[in-house]
Amino acid sequence: MALWIQAQQLKGDALHQMQALYGQHFPIEVRHYLAQWIESQPWDAIDVEKQQEEFKAKRLLESLIQELQRKAEHQMGEDGFLLKIKLGHYASQLKSAYDPCPMELVRCIKHILYTEQRLVQEASNVSSPGVGLTDGTPQKYQQINQAFEELRVMTQDTENDLRKLQHSQEYFIIQYQESLRIQAQLSSLASLPPAERVQRETSLQSRKATLEAWLTREANTLQKYRQDLAEKQQRTLALLRKQQTVIVDDELIQWKRRQQLAGNGGPAEGSLDILQSWCEKLADMIWQNRQQIRRVEHLTQQLPIPGPTEELLKELNSTVTDVISALVTSTFIIEKQPPQVLKTQTKFAATVRLLVGGKLNVHMNPPQVKATIINEQQAKALLKHTILNNNCVMEYHQTTGTLSAHFRNMSLKRIKRSDRRGAESVTEEKFTVLFESQFSVGGNELMFHVKTLSLPVVVIVHGSQDNNATATVLWDNAFSEPGRVPFVVPDKVTWPQLCEALNMKYKSEVQSDRGLSEENLVFLAQKAFSSSSNNPEDYRNMTMTWSQFNRESLPGRNFTFWQWFDGVIELMKKHLKAHWNDGAILGFLNKQQAQDMLLSKPNGTFLLRFSDSEIGGITIAWVAENPNKAERMVWNLMPFTTKDFSIRSLADRISDLNHLLFLYPNQPKDEVFSRYCTPPNCTLPVIPLTERLRTAQAVVSIWAHVLMRKSGDVDQ
Repeated sequence: MALWIQAQQLKGDALHQMQALYGQHFPIEVRHYLAQWIESQPWDAIDVEKQQEEFKAKRLLESLIQELQRKAEHQMGEDGFLLKIKLGHYASQLKSAYDPCPMELVRCIKHILYTEQRLVQEASNVSSPGVGLTDGTPQKYQQINQAFEELRVMTQDTENDLRKLQHSQEYFIIQYQESLRIQAQLSSLASLPPAERVQRETSLQSRKATLEAWLTREANTLQKYRQDLAEKQQRTLALLRKQQTVIVDDELIQWKRRQQLAGNGGPAEGSLDILQSWCEKLADMIWQNRQQIRRVEHLTQQLPIPGPTEELLKELNSTVTDVISALVTSTFIIEKQPPQVLKTQTKFAATVRLLVGGKLNVHMNPPQVKATIINEQQAKALLKHTILNNNCVMEYHQTTGTLSAHFRNMSLKRIKRSDRRGAESVTEEKFTVLFESQFSVGGNELMFHVKTLSLPVVVIVHGSQDNNATATVLWDNAFSEPGRVPFVVPDKVTWPQLCEALNMKYKSEVQSDRGLSEENLVFLAQKAFSSSSNNPEDYRNMTMTWSQFNRESLPGRNFTFWQWFDGVIELMKKHLKAHWNDGAILGFLNKQQAQDMLLSKPNGTFLLRFSDSEIGGITIAWVAENPNKAERMVWNLMPFTTKDFSIRSLADRISDLNHLLFLYPNQPKDEVFSRYCTPPNCTLPVIPLTERLRTAQAVVSIWAHVLMRKSGDVDQ
């Protein structure tokens, strides 16, 4: 309800914008009387593009109707009687409108709440520049809003000047017609008697001379009016172009960059609503100025006066057409990207959106969008290959003012590969989905052919290629530059840059706030560079090439650095997420580090570390007596993998091993793992014989483990 209280305090244009959100599709009275309920509902938890979530929207619609009916029933007294009838009517109206399409209600209310929040925030930024949505945005938003206000004033000023010019020109034409009438009268005097002719001719000549002198002065004045107006419009267009650069080349590019990093697990790119509102304001003002320029052109054609204005008007017309064309083509964007690892014969979805479509009334004749997949070379030349179900008509959503096309069932039947160079594999070949459309605005005054490319896509034909394809996508998303030639990306990056990308990906995939610590990153650097240094500073200026990342195998192994790291991610997110979040898994340790740590602890102390020798493996290392010698030593179990944990969980396995007593450094194992163990009365899965043998051996004794492994020194 706090938002609604603030929204009611908006003033001026912001208040009008807020009021314009409401109408028959969602009455403002419903917002007012159900404010607290509306703001407490999980609207953002529903993805309106997923049909399977429609039941959630249906439930919210039903709850909204019930709340309205409940509110109506509690109205008392004479005034309450009228409100009771009105609220009951709204309940029936909303049920009738949204029962067939409950997702539209969700879309509508999400748009209302977001816009109210934006308007309140913008009003707050003006009064309190130091407070804002994120670091640095308040001042930026304030500058954008101030520029819009300046543009509004300038556009209104030129509109006023244009009206004055029009009135002056109309009066000039009237007077010019009068001079022609006088000339006609002079020509007709020949038929009059000489005395009368001389008298009337003298009077008419005097009037004609006075009028012609006025017309000459007024023609110069009109020319100056036109020149001044054209120069004002020139300044307005310059500011419009500058504002468009800020919004399209800065803010929209930043949104696209956030969208790209979100593909690596970065924060969500955020709503497009505020960007759309800015782009719509730009479109509105550009179109107003274009219409003004066209009206001036009409006036000059109506009354030609030789001078420099004609050339300036041609230049203005060309400039304003360029500006509106740049805005339209730049705001045809991909709101929801297709999957970046794309398997053939598999359905996928994407959404494209035209941010200025509603403002320019493009939806009056909805354009069709076509999608095709192209490779790097074709992207430069924009050659095309077809995708199944690749045509979609753009739909206009009245409640949110968005014009978009939702491709829900696209499928790539097959892919034609290009010739690869050197060590390049099929999972390093990048494609992109090209979306294009054609439409007109302003009654066919301007025709636009718009195109936009998706983020790079790697096409695979088998799930076994997913690992390497993900590496290509991660590297491209993390290190590509805005405005690059498709799809140029650096061949090497600094280690800190790569650490940032790995940490982002790890946290996202494991869905954890616990990312990679400095110690974890040092371990990864040691693995990546075959180094023994424990000093993070030693790696600050080191660089890693793409080949080191995912072409060349690690020393003594048959897998790359990325394949090992991705194996860890897969293991964690599928089976060990909770244990990582609890801090129970140290993970990123080598065998020697584990030994040094455990030998200083009591017997039975153990830790969990990722296997060096097996992709997606985790091993248990523990300290115990050596039965053969009078000394203590660290033992390492054969690594467990996803296949093992599909049979029996980590917690159950640790519970089975009685010689494991304390999780490093000193936590009793039951305190950490017991809540994850399978309850005794649960039906246990059928365990293969080999698996039972291995667990039994570990339980019986450490000596049995020694026999199984032959030596505790095997690198795992």
